[in-house]
This record gives sequence, structure tokens and C-alpha cells, in this order.
Amino acid sequence: MPGDVYEALFRVSQLFNSILDPDALFGDVLDEALRTMNAERGLLLLADAETGKLAVRVARHIDGPVEEELSGVSRTVLDEVVSKKEAKVFVDAPASFPGAQSIIIAHVRSVAVAPLISRERLVGAIYVDSRTDHNVFSDDALLFLRPFASIAALAIENARLCSGLAAETGKLRSALGDWQQFPEIVGRSAAMRAVFEMMARVIPTDAPVLITGETGTGKELVARAIHYSGPRKEAAFVAVNCGAIPENLLESELFGHRKGSFTGAVTDKQGLFEAANGGTLFLDEVSDLPRPLQPKLLRALQSGEVRRVGDVETHHVNVRVMSATNRDLGQLAGEGTFREDLYYRLNVIPIELPPLRQRRDDIPLLAGHFLAASARRQNKKVAGIAKPAIDKLVNSSWPGNIRQLENTMERAVVLCSGDKLTESDIMLPQPADNGMPIEGTAAQIEKRVVLDRLKAFNGNRTRAAASLGISRRTLLNKLAEWKREDEAGQKPIPKSE
Repeated sequence: MPGDVYEALFRVSQLFNSILDPDALFGDVLDEALRTMNAERGLLLLADAETGKLAVRVARHIDGPVEEELSGVSRTVLDEVVSKKEAKVFVDAPASFPGAQSIIIAHVRSVAVAPLISRERLVGAIYVDSRTDHNVFSDDALLFLRPFASIAALAIENARLCSGLAAETGKLRSALGDWQQFPEIVGRSAAMRAVFEMMARVIPTDAPVLITGETGTGKELVARAIHYSGPRKEAAFVAVNCGAIPENLLESELFGHRKGSFTGAVTDKQGLFEAANGGTLFLDEVSDLPRPLQPKLLRALQSGEVRRVGDVETHHVNVRVMSATNRDLGQLAGEGTFREDLYYRLNVIPIELPPLRQRRDDIPLLAGHFLAASARRQNKKVAGIAKPAIDKLVNSSWPGNIRQLENTMERAVVLCSGDKLTESDIMLPQPADNGMPIEGTAAQIEKRVVLDRLKAFNGNRTRAAASLGISRRTLLNKLAEWKREDEAGQKPIPKSE
């Protein structure tokens, strides 16, 4: 094959592989064929995906209606080329088709046609001709046209696939709403898409946000996602649980104090409002805020000024306040236990998180997420969850919500003796447990589970070990270890065999 043909094929291969827009590619394919073969006119035809019928997509230098060019000899040649899946070149068209009126009328001298075939499927065809000279197509025309058609067909297929993938990706993004904005929050259910949409709306603002929902639904996680997705993300996110700090210390914690303002105030201390300056202050369980502190919080929200305990000066702060509660703050305001004006100030943007039982479609995703995290922490190779175990998780009521699911998965990984969680590894709380989430570290959970199994089998260590999927010796070693660690406080371990 002559060097110039090699060069031409390399050039078009590089060009076509760089174009992913099908419409742009169609024109370039025909233009390259015309340029390289010195042809005068051309058509690019594409095959219908269902019928295989060819239709003109791009035409170059056609004077009259395109349909007329596809009559007579042109159509005959196309049909022959497509049926035989073989390129054809006619260097002297009048001699090749004596008496053909379409050739005579159009003054066509040379014709070249090639099918576009990719993965044994007809993609389309290229038709080029010349009216100016006999033998305009050299003997090397077929040497170029055949590989050129293969390159073009593959490029068209790839461009169509990329275009279809882009369209499908757009549909998925639209269907998922703003889920991809918050990858740290696992969930694709309709209930969570509504939450994501509201989160996306409030991110660019400084408006106070009140996040409500049952215990364990992830209220602080949502607050953090809003903060770290917004314009304040470079500044601090400061969280405080209003119900976890004694009333006499909470004021100092929030607003700071001056040295000597009370017993134990040995130095000046800035409060959390000042620590969060420029960023976000998250008030968890804000419904537990003592009534005497509520006016001071209201003033800080209204004026942006805080005064430390024992100080006469005020400090200006630029803080976005987000708060959360698992109680009906509006009802508390109506009952008078929470200031109504403070409630309205906090509740500018309400976001209600659904309980896990209302987003069951998310349970397999969440379970997989917690499984992977727990397996990494415990250095265990647990790679999946069996279908019966998934069904058991999905059908549970989850009164403790996501926090309970997380602890359940932690315990399941501890118990798992294989590479996949089974239904027996998923231990859900009995009614006597009141549905409360299981708390503690992995070691504490493991100890509790083992002792519960011993109790269930009346102290029979052999049966308890078998139910846990561990050897009796492993169980005995664990019991001995726990006895050494906390012999004084450990309740008697059942001794029955």
C-alpha cells in the first residue's frame, strides 16, 4: 500500500477518534472521503436501527433534490454494495453502466461506494462521485476506501454510544436530584431526594435552619453537609448538644466568660459563638435549651452580638446558626416551655428527616456502607450480605433509625465467620429491648452478644459457640480474657457445658 494512503488513514483515524459529537462526525467523515479521493460530490447515508433502510444524513455539492441522486444507478450501486457488504469503485461509470440514463443525465464519470459496517452490523454507507474526469479514482482507491469505511463506521458507533451515555447520565442525574451533591449522605429514595433538594436550596444562604427528625436519623450529618458545601466551608463548624451540658455551665459554653466571673473561672474563655465566627454553630437538641438562656440566644441571633458571662462588653460575631431537635418545637412553643419568638427565629428553613422505616429502599445501600466501614475497622474480609439477611434488614421497623442500623451492622461483622453476612448474623433487638439502638464499641458489642447467647442457651458453651459460628475454644478464650479484664465487675459467667 502506498505511503500516502497510510498517512491518510492515520490522519483520519486520529481525527475521527477525537470527535464524540455524532452530528459533527458525520460531516467530517464525508468531507475526508471527498478530500482524500479527489471526489466532487458525496452522500453519507445512515441505516435505520430497526429496518436497516438507508437515508441521507449529509450531502455535499448536490445541485438538485437529494432523492433524485438516489434513483437509477446510484440506488442500484448502493443496494449491491450493502447486500454484498463490499466496497465498489467504478473508474469509468458510462462504460460500467452503458445506456444508464441517470449516469448520462448527471454526467457522472467515476463512482465509489462503501458500506459502513461495525461489529457485523450495517451503520450506513458512503457514496462519492466525479463528473469532471474519467479515472479520477486511482487503482489505490479501494485500498483506501475499505479501511477508511471501517474506521468511519467504528467512530460513528463510538460517538453514538458516548452521546447516548451522556444523555442517560443526564437522566440519571435528574432522577437522583441533588444526591450527588452530598456523597457523604447515603440515600436515593424519594424521601431523601426531597431532603437533598431542600439542602441544595439553603446552602448559598445564611438563613437559620431547623432540622427535625427522630433520634438517629442523621440530623448533625445533614447540618455538616450544608456547611461544608456552602460559602462558609473554610471556616469552623462547631457543634454542641444543648441537653448534654449542665444548665449552670451551658451559658459559659455558648457565650464565654471573664476571669473571676464565677468559681472556677480562672481565665478568660471565648464561647462557642466566638469559636464559630465566620462559620456555623450547630445547636443539637435545642429543645433542651434552658428557658433562662433562651432570651440571650435570641439576642445573639437578632443582633449578631454576644456578651461573655461577667463581661460588660459585647462581641460581634458572624455566625450561621443551625439547630436540631427530635421534639415538636412548635408544640413546645405553644405550651410556653420554649419561647415562641426564638422558635420562629430558629425555624426560618425547616428540614424534616424521614425515619428509616419510611425510606426502606435505602436500607441495602446503608447496610453495605456500614458493612464496608466496619470490616475495615475490624480488619475482617466480609464482602457482602446474603439476600435473606438483606430481606431481614429491610423488613425491620428500626425504631433507632440509622444509628441502630449502624450498630446492628457493627455487631453482625463481629459475629460473621465467613466472607458474607448471613441472616443469623443479623441480630435485631427483641421487644424487651424497647427498640433502643445498641451502643458501645465493637469489643463491647461482641462481649454483650456472646453473653446474651450464653444466657439464651442456659450457659451451654458448646451450643453458644456453635450458634455464633466460632469454636468452643475461641469462646473459652474470650470468656477468660474478659474475666481477667474486669473480674471484679463481671457478672458470673454461666458454667454449664
